[in-house]
Amino acid sequence: MTVAVVTDSTAYLPPDEASRYGITVVPVTVVVGGREFLDGSQISADTVSAALRVSSAVTTSRPSPERFLDVYEAAAAGGATGVVSVHLSGAMSGTVEAARLAAQSASIPVEVVDSRSVGMGLGFAVVAAGVSSSLGESLSSVASAARRCAGGTFSFFYVDTLEYLRRSGRIGVAAGLLGSALSVKPLLHVSGGSVALLEKVRTASRALSRLEDLAVVAAGDDVVNVGVQHLGAAERAAGLVERLRGRVPKVAAVWVGEIGAAIGVHTGPGVVGVTISPA
Repeated sequence: MTVAVVTDSTAYLPPDEASRYGITVVPVTVVVGGREFLDGSQISADTVSAALRVSSAVTTSRPSPERFLDVYEAAAAGGATGVVSVHLSGAMSGTVEAARLAAQSASIPVEVVDSRSVGMGLGFAVVAAGVSSSLGESLSSVASAARRCAGGTFSFFYVDTLEYLRRSGRIGVAAGLLGSALSVKPLLHVSGGSVALLEKVRTASRALSRLEDLAVVAAGDDVVNVGVQHLGAAERAAGLVERLRGRVPKVAAVWVGEIGAAIGVHTGPGVVGVTISPA
């Protein structure tokens, strides 16, 4: 491959997908009690969940431009003639901006793609870029493959509480207060690159049922990939996958996994998300 593909750790790619297409993952930094850890290798989602439950100070920070530049130059040294760098939404993080700053100093062309998503919404776009690269396509074609996939992707998720998203500033304070006041179970989606409140329901079981319905409508009759992610909710996620297999008519692939620390900081434990992406 002459076009290297780079992403950040919030894609939470299945390891075999990353290795199959030679995708390099740059970790986001997770800060717990003033100590810094690299997402995906130095801290687990369970550790973050435990810290959140006792109200420890937990935040995230973007990778530095220097870290991205090191990755781009390593790709060049390995024979790449260009890089497509695909990242979580710029409305949620400064990661994509750090990648753009690094791209200006790289010795080979780097095209940075803002997926306007996160988690498997990002992950499917990254793999689309990897497939395009493996076919020997051009830099612009690889970037277009990622943008095309991201543009046709829908992500919905359920959280037990809006409190963690409110704390981290990833959703409006008003939405957080409303959810708490009514004791509702919130359903959210990624809209315009940001997390937005979609619906409010009364019980967790109803929320998961609606999550399933939303995914089925998003899939329609198209051939799609399905991703289900969770944090500390493996049983909920497995049940959702089983039901979706029976209701989505044309499934090319299903990814199931637990999110890592960098997203868990903002969602808290109990989150279940589903992503529908064009195959």
